[in-house]
Amino acid sequence: MRHTGTTRRGALTATGALALGAVLTGCGGDEASDGGEPAHSGARAAAAKAGGTVREKAVRDGALLLARYDLVAEAHPATAAGLAPLRAAVREHGKALAPPRAKGDPKADAPPAAPGPVSAVPKAAVRELAADERRRADAYAQALLDVEPELARLLASVAAAAAAHAYLLTELAEETAA
Repeated sequence: MRHTGTTRRGALTATGALALGAVLTGCGGDEASDGGEPAHSGARAAAAKAGGTVREKAVRDGALLLARYDLVAEAHPATAAGLAPLRAAVREHGKALAPPRAKGDPKADAPPAAPGPVSAVPKAAVRELAADERRRADAYAQALLDVEPELARLLASVAAAAAAHAYLLTELAEETAA
């Protein structure tokens, strides 16, 4: 008998469609009609500055989330196989969001803050990760409004992935023994 209802494939398809919609919404010209000079150059400068701040915060938050994935997998080895692909995706998101830095820049090698303790109950620990991913999706979706279009498209994609991670982690929590 086939399970009906929301499937992982359906959830991933839906989040991909949302990301595509966000990307298509972000596409558009900002050129003024007089000589091709960019309109709202002050707004663009503010968006570029905000983009740098958003990128740096995203990298810090991503490193902290990676550390939490590691702590949960270490504390609850039965969850490690389910967490591994999601952790790998979070690592790749961090690489994609990282602002360009010069070699030897001290900010580039700064360790993340300590992620704090994880729940002793495996199901609760995985649910906490799901909540972290949901917060990350919400934060990136909110940041879309303040950054330049290229970064907005990247953030939309990562926000959609984080939402999918939250869903998958919620499902994993249900499958995990108490």
